Amino acid sequence: MMSIRFNRLAIAAVAAVSLAIPVAQAQTPDKPTETSKSDAAKSGPAFPTSRDLSSMTTSGSYLAARHASVERDAASAAAFYRSALRSDPKNNELLDRAFISSLAEGDIEEAVKLADRILTIDKNNRVARLVVGVRELKLKHYAAAQQNINQSIRGPITDLVAALLSGWAQYGAGNAQAAVTSIDKLQGPEWYPLFKDFHTGMILDLANKPKDAGVRLERAYKLDDSALRVAEAYAHWLSRAKDPTAAAAIYENFDKKLARHPLVLEGLKDTKAGKKLAPLAETPQAGAAEALYGIGASLTRRGGEDLALVYLQLALYLEPKHALALLSLADLYESVKKPQMAIKVYERVPANSALKRNAQIQLATDLDAADRSDEAIKILKDTTAQDPKDIEAIMALGNIERSRKKFADCATTYTQGIDASTDKPNWVFFYFRGICEERSKQWAKAEVDLKKALEMQPDQAHVLNYLGYSWIDQGINLDEAMKMIRRAVEQRPDDGYIVDSLGWAYYRIGNYEDAVKNLERAVDLKPEDPTINDHLGDAYWRFGRKLEANFQWAHARDLKPDPDDLPKIEAKIKDGLPDEPAPAAAANDNKDKKTDKGG
Repeated sequence: MMSIRFNRLAIAAVAAVSLAIPVAQAQTPDKPTETSKSDAAKSGPAFPTSRDLSSMTTSGSYLAARHASVERDAASAAAFYRSALRSDPKNNELLDRAFISSLAEGDIEEAVKLADRILTIDKNNRVARLVVGVRELKLKHYAAAQQNINQSIRGPITDLVAALLSGWAQYGAGNAQAAVTSIDKLQGPEWYPLFKDFHTGMILDLANKPKDAGVRLERAYKLDDSALRVAEAYAHWLSRAKDPTAAAAIYENFDKKLARHPLVLEGLKDTKAGKKLAPLAETPQAGAAEALYGIGASLTRRGGEDLALVYLQLALYLEPKHALALLSLADLYESVKKPQMAIKVYERVPANSALKRNAQIQLATDLDAADRSDEAIKILKDTTAQDPKDIEAIMALGNIERSRKKFADCATTYTQGIDASTDKPNWVFFYFRGICEERSKQWAKAEVDLKKALEMQPDQAHVLNYLGYSWIDQGINLDEAMKMIRRAVEQRPDDGYIVDSLGWAYYRIGNYEDAVKNLERAVDLKPEDPTINDHLGDAYWRFGRKLEANFQWAHARDLKPDPDDLPKIEAKIKDGLPDEPAPAAAANDNKDKKTDKGG
């Protein structure tokens, strides 16, 4: 349960480890830079504005709010629902929806006001009770916090949350033993003990009962030594109760499971320097935030995004600079395809956090996804300037440059990655550098790198595909090239881009019957790809099926191909293909898509 989803760089060979951070994912779609859109995203007015809201009817605000909710735009939904509620203040449905949207947006102060109104109507509303309880805990009104939180119980997850938050409220009220007893009494699923021992250990640590705290934290650690926060809490305790060497051993053990985690590296550095580390949570508010974060982060990878969003926002209400909660919230927004929201969250990660660098890498990836690639590239260049051996940042930079067709730049960047590799460089660097060199018309260099990548990974389908495709494109090494592409298809028979390569290879050597057969299959696998549909149209034409060729070209045109491809497609629709096959260079147009989407 205590784990969250990891994003990965193409080279990162890491597994999901409990309560760990998202690592940057550098692959992005191939798309043009749109400066005007970038500028609008940075400086344009927020929607909806007060003028927008004042001009809308109640029903219009409601419908706009529903649409925003479907789009997971909590900020707009909350604004629209609150606008509708002002027009119809006795509408309980609007009140409830405005409350939930404000909560999801992270406007907890507004959510608390709405929760107070809800409780005058429905004193048993459990979510409202939870929110009010967290507000009271933040204000150090511990008795009121406990009373409200205890009324929010209704299921395995919420039972656990309520027990942990209530325990922290009891500790805040000065009764640590009652806090531990109440948490211990909670019965439930087999994953409860890890949370119970983790939090009672932290409470006992703060209550100046180091021996009892150590028993609980050690027990939690033995239950799951791959839970990052558990390992950290135990290491922090060891550094004070025993010695920093024992604490360093905990970090070293974790590093074997997930190498080079920033918080682990920071802990190793401090413990090896002999530092005694402060408790993981030093206040009741921080402890409660840790509970909300831990469960919210777990829910993000188990299909519980809506509840996870609530818990993470409440955690950040209590601890606005909780870097792991910020990264988990941004990760959640990415999982529901909302990079603009993730960007705002990554920007909140404190500059002095060990996780800032990870946030910067992922921030850059999301900026690129939002067509703000110049900003993304600047961030990553700054990051790599600070640490020229930061392999993940280098890979992210190279991949953005490659997706934006800055091929000379990405070749240089991947070279930096190869030179920075302390061990043997990953084959991906050679593969991607080869692509950049080939696309910048440096085939001699590209061929060397692609062969090197294939030497390191002899059966790697994407390398086989790219090298074989390039040879056929140039009319050289045809037999070997066809064998390589067939091997790639055997490994990835359902990859539409690789199947398209095989069909297009047959087309290039004049075997139009096999070209049609494979390109039809590629279209079945990727029906919305304009380039594959265009290729099938060409094969149909050469095979004598000209009516079908025109249909495929028209379909490719309607699928919004790259601007450079559109005039070529329209010319074919008008005049068909010339008597002789098209120049080999035409096949290059799809290479970026094959590698970026398939590789």
